[in-house]
Formats: sequence, structure tokens, C-alpha cells
Amino acid sequence: MNRPVRTLSAPAAESPDDSAVTLDAPELWRVELQVAEAVGQLMEFWGFKRQMGRLWTVLFLSPDPLDVAALAERLQMSTSAVSLSLAELSTWGAVRKTWVTGERRDFYSVEPRVWRLVRQVVERRELVLIRDASETFAAADRALKELRSTGPSRSAIAFKRRRLAYLRALASVGDRMVRAFVAGKTVDPSELSSAEEQV
Repeated sequence: MNRPVRTLSAPAAESPDDSAVTLDAPELWRVELQVAEAVGQLMEFWGFKRQMGRLWTVLFLSPDPLDVAALAERLQMSTSAVSLSLAELSTWGAVRKTWVTGERRDFYSVEPRVWRLVRQVVERRELVLIRDASETFAAADRALKELRSTGPSRSAIAFKRRRLAYLRALASVGDRMVRAFVAGKTVDPSELSSAEEQV
């Protein structure tokens, strides 16, 4: 789709030696999309959809709220795909609807504090996974403890329980480290070395 070209001028030069710089809108959008692709790849690696990262970036780099149609045009996505991705981003608190005077359409702005978003995701996802794994390790250890075996089987059970004890120790350390991370406290990696001694 051909977009109208408008000229954007840089602020006035601070000295006679400085030359004025002009950028047309398409060139500005190309730079923006490069950043959006980079963030999209990072978010995809972290387990999110790439378009979520691209949408968040366009909103992050926009000085004004944008509506679904504008986002769809900018990223060459369907309006339905944009709406679905915005809904997912909203559940994580990454974007929010914004009221614009005189407009009936929904506009969106972004949560710009990246560190806050990272901590929220870690708390709602990684911390829950660690605790679920810890409960599974504990249940497996209880099941092995109740087994009545002799000979080679008894030795194998004892070995498995020692390894489970190590996994439980790691999960416990991980839980403390993640909670400290979420709370903005200093994380002490030496606890992991102490857990390693149990192997």
C-alpha cells in the first residue's frame, strides 16, 4: 500500500557547522519495523508470539495511542490478528486501552516499563512452573519411599531418591532466587553451588 510521504525535519542545528537532517515517513517506518522485528524475535524466544513483540514495539515507539486499523496497516497484519494479539498483550499488562477525545474507536497505549513486565511474567509463569515441578518431585519421593523392595531394586530406589533430593534442592533454590528477582532483591548464585554438592 502506498503511503503519503511527509517530511520530518530534525531540530534546529545547535551550531552553524551542523547540517539539517530530513527523514521521510517511509524511511522512519522502515527503521521502526527493524526494531519491531528484533523485539519480536526476542519475545518469540521467550515463548511468546512474534507478532506480540512487534505490536508492543510499534506502540512503544509511538508518541500517541494507536487504533487497530493503524497497527494493522503499519505491520501489514489483518485487523483480527491485531485484535487477538492485543488481547493477549493486555492479559500480561503490556498494553491497555486508552480513551482519545472525540473518538469512538478503541485506541491502545503501551506499558513502557520493560523491567516491570519482565518481573510480572517471571512471577506468573516461571515461578509457577518451578513450584509445580517441586510438588511433583516431592510426590515422586513419597511414592518411592512407600515401595517395599529388597536386593537390586532397593539399591535402585535409594539412588533415585538421592537424585530426587537433588532436584528438590535445586527447585527450592530456584524458587528463592526467582522470588528475590521479582522483589528486586539481590540474587545469590552461590546457593546453586551448594545444591550441586548433593549430586
